[in-house]
Parts: sequence; structure tokens; C-alpha cells
Amino acid sequence: MASGSRPTADGILVLNKPKDVTSMEMVRLAKRVSHVKRVGHAGTLDPIATGVLPVCFGQATRLMEFMVDGRKIYRAEFTLGSATDTYDAVGTETHTGDWSNVTQADVEALFPGFTGTVLQTPPMYSALKHEGKRLYELARAGIEVEREAREVTVYEIRLLEFALPKLVVEVECGRGFYMRTFAHDVGEALGCYAHLTELQRRKAGAFTIDDTMTPDMFEAAEDEDAWRGLLLPPDAALQSLDPMALDSSAERHLRNGQAVTLPASSTYAKHLDARRAYTPDGKFLAIVRFNRAESTWQPQRVFNLSEPSPYAP
Repeated sequence: MASGSRPTADGILVLNKPKDVTSMEMVRLAKRVSHVKRVGHAGTLDPIATGVLPVCFGQATRLMEFMVDGRKIYRAEFTLGSATDTYDAVGTETHTGDWSNVTQADVEALFPGFTGTVLQTPPMYSALKHEGKRLYELARAGIEVEREAREVTVYEIRLLEFALPKLVVEVECGRGFYMRTFAHDVGEALGCYAHLTELQRRKAGAFTIDDTMTPDMFEAAEDEDAWRGLLLPPDAALQSLDPMALDSSAERHLRNGQAVTLPASSTYAKHLDARRAYTPDGKFLAIVRFNRAESTWQPQRVFNLSEPSPYAP
């Protein structure tokens, strides 16, 4: 390595983020241990939250949007009887209510109304912007502004524990869903108020809590430069996409940004279907999408990776 140059790496570190640290602190830790400059996380977790946080290195940062867009599973504890300005335990109490008459049936009866494609109003304490300022900056200044409700998708809600005034729920959802807002809305619907007290992200896209390691485990690999062996290859994030093998001609065309015709892989493909494309020697090369009108696979992202992938067909 030339003097003063930084090491490079292409891969994904799946951390189990601890409580009371920010997602960006995890990115800074990853940079400090690896000395790699190009590092980012795929989906912010609030400081109160723990769980799955994919941290991307090098070319894997070009896949962050695919991870952010993937399905999530959250496990959360709500405390009934109290609302806060942040909708979680970090905030200041704003309202109190009587939860003593709430039943398990009352809680579960609410879930269908929060399932499917629903409208959710983001909390004031969020990183969304209003006229160039973060909402949480306005909230800290005592300013509340109108927030437009946004469409979010919720696939399933399960009540895991009912031990008043605590509830434990598990939610499978899409991008942009705020568990803090869900806790607040459940409390209002029950007429007793509620806020979020514990939160764990158990799944983010292709990664589950079982795939994670602690920050300490990653940090311990610094001395022997063993941290590289803890990274998953970039295409580990794309296991929901079917793989396809390329010949050398198709590889050359995709590397040049040109569409390719692969008849065998097009038989059952629908317009805009995506695939993982691999070189003849097993390197992950590209995400390609099918153009039904032209019967071609068009490159959406092209990569230049040095190692074969264990996920190659």
C-alpha cells in the first residue's frame, strides 16, 4: 500500500447496535477499526433501539437503498398510560391516562386498522426536513409544524406479551414506518395514551438478528487486521433476487453499460424484474432489470469486485 493511502474493502458488516448509541457512531467505529473511508449504514436506528444495522463498505454502499427498501421486523415494548413529546421513553411526559380497563381483545382489535397500506404521520422528533430544517431541530426549539401523513406498508402485527401496563408487539413493515408513532397511535386509540420503551430491529432486508455481531467483536478484530473476514460480500444483501450466470460476451457488454440478451433467463421474466448477474468466474457483476419490450437485460448497477462470490450460481 502506498504511503498515506487508505485500505479498501467491499462488503457488509451486520452489527447488533447497542442501546444509547447512534447509527452514525457505529459507522465511525467501523471507519476507525478498518481505516476505510467509504462506509455508510443502511437504515437509521434511534439511540433507544437495538438490533440489525447493516454497515456497508466500499462498493457495497451502492446497495444501501436496496437494504433500506427491504422489509423490516421490529419487536417493541409499549408502556400504556403515558404519552411523551418524542413518543418514546427519552421524551418529556405530555399526557397520562387510565389503562386499567384495557383488555387484550381491545389491543388486538386495533391491529387490522394499522395493517396494509396505511397513512402514518411522522413524529416531530425525526430527521425529516421542513423548509430546510430537521424536524427534531424545530421540536427542540419548541416549534411544532404540520406534518403530512405518508403511506407506509405494514404486513403483519403480532401481540407477543400482554402484561399491563406493558405490551410487547412484533411488526413486519416496509420503509418509512415509525414504531414510535405506532406506539403513540395505539395509546390514543385505546384512550389511555402510550409510548415506546424498548425497540429491537430483528430483520432488515436479507439480514436477521442471528446474522449480527456486537461492535466489540468487530473491534477485537482490529489488531490482526482480521476485520475483513467478518464482512459479508455485497450481494449478500440481494438474496431476494434470483441469480443468473453470464458468458464472457455478456460480461463485456454489461461492463460497458450495454444491455444483453439472455433468452434462457427471459422465459418467465416480467417487465422490470431484477436479477443478480455473475461473471463466468463467479464474481458478482451487476443488478440487471428486464426490458420486456426489447427482451433485454439492462444494467442498473455494475460492480468491479475482485473476489468470487459464495452466492454465485
